[in-house]
Amino acid sequence: MKTSKFALVSVMLCFFTMGFVDLVGIASNYVQQDLGLSHSQANIMPSLVFFWFLIFSVPTGMLMNKIGRKKTVLLSIAVTVVSLLLPLSGESYGLMLCAFSLLGIGNALMQTSLNPLVSNIVTGNLSSTLTFGQFVKAIASFLAPYIAMWGATAVIPSAGLGWKVLFPVYAVVGIVAILALAFTPIHEEPVAKGSTFIECFKLLGKPFVLLCFLGIMCHVGIDVGTNTTAPKILMERLGMDLASAGFATSLYFIFRTIGCLSGSAILRLIPEKVFFAISVMMIVAAMILLAAGSSQWVLYTGIALVGFGNSNVFSICFAQALNHDPEHKNEISGLMIMGLFGGTIFPLCMGFMSDLAGTLGAVLVMAVGAAYLTFFTLKIKKQ
Repeated sequence: MKTSKFALVSVMLCFFTMGFVDLVGIASNYVQQDLGLSHSQANIMPSLVFFWFLIFSVPTGMLMNKIGRKKTVLLSIAVTVVSLLLPLSGESYGLMLCAFSLLGIGNALMQTSLNPLVSNIVTGNLSSTLTFGQFVKAIASFLAPYIAMWGATAVIPSAGLGWKVLFPVYAVVGIVAILALAFTPIHEEPVAKGSTFIECFKLLGKPFVLLCFLGIMCHVGIDVGTNTTAPKILMERLGMDLASAGFATSLYFIFRTIGCLSGSAILRLIPEKVFFAISVMMIVAAMILLAAGSSQWVLYTGIALVGFGNSNVFSICFAQALNHDPEHKNEISGLMIMGLFGGTIFPLCMGFMSDLAGTLGAVLVMAVGAAYLTFFTLKIKKQ
């Protein structure tokens, strides 16, 4: 079966909607400002988003066996669209928590089902297609702060949307993605029996699998932590307003996007372990700059370094885990996706530390993740 260009476009639109989850970083800052929340209260929002990966990753695999990958992806986008429409009906803290919970549930469904769906339409190099999908996803990620800033400073204030214009814009794109995928014929081969929670957790008894799982938790924790905290660092140390500081989030995603695109080419030239070590060194250097920096260029350099350095950590940890136990790829995949739960733990800890010690406290929490990745570098195996 030849790869359909329309099918590829439809799937790439789905990858774009996958990137909506990263709007939680800039959105939580605006909600904190609007409602006068503490750092710990505000950081509950990104934590809720990633909590649902712990609950839904394995059940989603089982759901795909019953209704198919395409229908599971359609369901995930529908849940995402609902999450984007909820904030337009009010401004309460509870409503925003509900919206971000649905955003997390939709993304958990999508992360688990979209990548396998790509394998049904691509006959060539699957990894390069998935890499391009991550690039498309990153576009949605770094556009979010700009759209929010545009709404906060210039967009039809009489309509009462302000920065919330971000939600209907992305909701419309989500609806277009649903329609495009729904009308795209995709042949799906029968899939194997889904993993159970018991089967997945048993694999944590294998030391190297546990190390990879913790590596993914640290990667996602640093990713969400930087996304959420970078604007706060600029506001605290440089006196920027939130609209201007929102550029920090876009800067992070710009360099993460560059890292995603260049990573596949670099990994063909040097060993995984060497590239991982270089990436982690960038993250460590970034933590030092973000902890001690007080000038704009130093802080921007730190944000750029963590963006590039953290861009390929997930893929290397994931591949290392799969290659370690190729007979249990389904179980390993579900378990590694559950590792995205790190996006819940890190922001919660960072919120409490920020209340105690400002943004320095948040950076110190991310530095713990960087220290673990440094240790994990020693454990990476040659492929």
